[in-house]
Amino acid sequence: MGVCGGLSHCKLALAFAVLMDLLGGAALLLGVFTPLEVKGRDFGDLLVYTGALLVLVSLGGWVLWYTGNIEGLTSKKELGHIGSAVDRLARNLSRKIRTYRSHH
Repeated sequence: MGVCGGLSHCKLALAFAVLMDLLGGAALLLGVFTPLEVKGRDFGDLLVYTGALLVLVSLGGWVLWYTGNIEGLTSKKELGHIGSAVDRLARNLSRKIRTYRSHH
């Protein structure tokens, strides 16, 4: 088992999430701590808002990565309960991602 052994599924979603976090964090920090003015106009706010949006977009990548790495979900029927819609959605999404990856 290598360094990335626990990251075996959905590496593209993980790379997307990390990249968006890094870009968003850098834009946020640049917008807050650097006085950016071009022809008398301040562009710091633009970088702050852009950084916040990039971090928000990265959340989608983290959700995709997490749902793609779910292993062995037990259904609520096996536990004696009625399964919720969120459990079924996560299980179906994880199954589709896994079968798509195995076919390509």
